[in-house]
Amino acid sequence: MEARRSGSHVSMTAQEFKLLKFLAQSPEHVMTREELLNEVWGYQNYPSTRTVDNHILRLRQKLEPDPANPRFFVTVHGAGYKFVPGSFGVGKKN
Repeated sequence: MEARRSGSHVSMTAQEFKLLKFLAQSPEHVMTREELLNEVWGYQNYPSTRTVDNHILRLRQKLEPDPANPRFFVTVHGAGYKFVPGSFGVGKKN
């Protein structure tokens, strides 16, 4: 799985790609960690939601111009995450 950022290929794991695809299908919609675990990972019971946090961190590191100040993968404190589309050149490719 790969995406493009500024014309360059960015390699992704299958889970990173599934998470990106799921978030991109509902731009500007806040997704809870539980929703993401259910939809992307298929988990119904989860002892920890750090899995989502870690994958969001990796997406930011790979796709954000400045991962420390994310513009596209935004944390909504107390709620979850949302994808805010922009012109950062991500083209999905299998």
